[in-house]
Amino acid sequence: MLCFFDMEYPLANGATEGSDGVGQHDFNPTVGRSVWYRAPGSRARLTIVKPAQLPLLNSVSAPAIHPDGTKAVVSVTRPDFDADSYVGQLWTIPLDTTKHARRITRGFRDSAPAFSPDGLVLAFLRSDPEGKPQLFVVEAAGGEPQKITDQHSGVGGFVWAPDSHRIAFEARVPEQGRYGTLDGVTPGGEDARLISANQYQMNGVGYTADQRQQLFLLEVPELGGEPAVIPRGRAAHEQPARVTAGVPEAKQLTFGDSDHESPSFSADGSHLYFVAALHGGHDDDLVTSIYRIDANGGQPTAVEPANRRLQTVTGVRASADGQWLFHIAQDLGDTGRDFVARNAVLYVMPIAGGEAVALTDVEHLDVSGPLEPSGPDSVFVLNTALGSVELLKVTAEGEITPLVHGARVVIGATMAANGEIAVSLSDASTVGDVASLERGELRLLTDFSAVLRNNSRVSEPMDFEAESADGHPVHGWLVLPDGPGPHPVLLTIHGGPFAQYTGAFFDEAQVYAAAGYAVVMCNPRGSSGYGQAHGRAIKERMGTVDMQDVLAFLDAALTAVDALDKDRVGIMGGSYGGYLTAWTIAHDHRFKAAIVERGFLDPVSFTGSSDIGWFFGGEYTGGTSEQMVAQSPMAVVTNVKTPTLVVHSENDLRCPIEQGQRYYAHLKTQGVETALLVFPGEDHELSRSGTPHHRRQRFDHILRWWAKYLPTATNRLEA
Repeated sequence: MLCFFDMEYPLANGATEGSDGVGQHDFNPTVGRSVWYRAPGSRARLTIVKPAQLPLLNSVSAPAIHPDGTKAVVSVTRPDFDADSYVGQLWTIPLDTTKHARRITRGFRDSAPAFSPDGLVLAFLRSDPEGKPQLFVVEAAGGEPQKITDQHSGVGGFVWAPDSHRIAFEARVPEQGRYGTLDGVTPGGEDARLISANQYQMNGVGYTADQRQQLFLLEVPELGGEPAVIPRGRAAHEQPARVTAGVPEAKQLTFGDSDHESPSFSADGSHLYFVAALHGGHDDDLVTSIYRIDANGGQPTAVEPANRRLQTVTGVRASADGQWLFHIAQDLGDTGRDFVARNAVLYVMPIAGGEAVALTDVEHLDVSGPLEPSGPDSVFVLNTALGSVELLKVTAEGEITPLVHGARVVIGATMAANGEIAVSLSDASTVGDVASLERGELRLLTDFSAVLRNNSRVSEPMDFEAESADGHPVHGWLVLPDGPGPHPVLLTIHGGPFAQYTGAFFDEAQVYAAAGYAVVMCNPRGSSGYGQAHGRAIKERMGTVDMQDVLAFLDAALTAVDALDKDRVGIMGGSYGGYLTAWTIAHDHRFKAAIVERGFLDPVSFTGSSDIGWFFGGEYTGGTSEQMVAQSPMAVVTNVKTPTLVVHSENDLRCPIEQGQRYYAHLKTQGVETALLVFPGEDHELSRSGTPHHRRQRFDHILRWWAKYLPTATNRLEA
């Protein structure tokens, strides 16, 4: 799914231990009886926490179900203040609720579990405190994990071959002499880069042309065999290098000038399908396509439907019966760049070629992968809908069966050969848990948020709908703190803009509610999940109906809920939310204070500084300088009177720090009360995956800002 600012499903990235009575902890996450989830639409309790309680947030991965359907394995990850990193291990979850879940690995950070098709081996990624993730395998019945890769930049995604003896994986391949490939050559001592492309950097990665992501194939060693030995002395010179650092040699399959992604095997294992941009002129558009390559190597060939369109493909998977090729794609208009609020569609085409048929409605469904088989000719997909993420089963004939819906966010699902289905999900009462799906009902198997609930106060999120000035419905939530009020209010605005708030567990809302603030959050026009027209309504109209919607939602909440203090309101947002916050305080002066975080604040300079600047502003605001200025917060910054904290990260390539620095400088020059909070070493993802120390420090600074301008009984500046 193309979403260039933020994927704003409000899921915490784990937890760490901290002060406030919270230290190292362990827990038994098993629910000892059958527990059925609430009916869709019912109200749930939301746990609210303090920054120091981030350790208690345990994030859960998509499940890997064993082929025999007896158990699933997930990774459970949390931030750790001592390590200042994310730690976690793999847990096995019996589908029989009379048995207990238990931790089965003890690595620093173990993630992405996947069983081999024959069920004998479990593969996963393991990272040490200083390193990149590498691929490990272990016998499914238990044993000592064996490292099987030693990639310089680490391993990304991977997939098993149908024969259970091979694995294909993604890894970035750095140019020799860069990124530490030569001893003694520091980043500052590398050769100069001569750049002539539009697409040469990416937030969270840096430069990309000199470290393309390629695909590799690896023969999985016999786990019961003797460990590999690294040749030494004369043997190292007399024989080919079959083993490097104790791991088997991986064969590089692709070499193109593009990132190669989403590998999947054909049903017979003879070929790999993947997604890349290898066409002529690929630097001038956003088009990606499906390619096929022989699993033994060779030149990739494009797999083009007879009715080919300009699209970006984000996932591909052959059906289990080998007859169909499923893929997810978004249209890009006539230019190959018009990505704005395009719903992603699931397509299918015959494996031998032909027309691609849309299986989901482009106007009303917005689907995403990963594409997991759910039968011989069907797949699971996720659908962004009305502040939730649903699980759908879709057949090659176009039959769509909703499996999980309502007020929750599905993280992933897999199905065993016997039809058992394991689902990972989040809702208002859990950061992430695992359930089985039986006869259309979810049976909860874990309770990874039990410690969190036992150490925190709780509040109920209120599902709320308002009417905008032109009658358009605006959906969102209110999170109220303890007590009768009236409570000061924080209007929070999500990133994206084509993203959404959900009713699931959201650490931001919880921290602010715990500090005594009522949190108001909604999905205005421009957001995803409410139809493509809702999302595209702000194309070349940023700051119009979107501002109208968030203010109408705020006013409706202030009128409807007596516990809200309409005279003490603050506003905040990040990325696109930073944009709309900055734009709003230039036009509405009711707010006591504001926080503008990692904002898209000047579309003009954004063009030359952001990793997506070469196309983003031209598509969202329109391409002329007059259009950009007309929708630019920087162009109206002289109208701002609201005290404003500007938050930015030094390594942010999505919304570069110059956006925040220049905005802060203008506020400072014109005498507005302001401050600039800069995080070293962080990028655009600070609030979700930044170092635990910086995540806690960010919350501390935010709460101090609100204590200054909107003090509460539990959040006020000390005398």
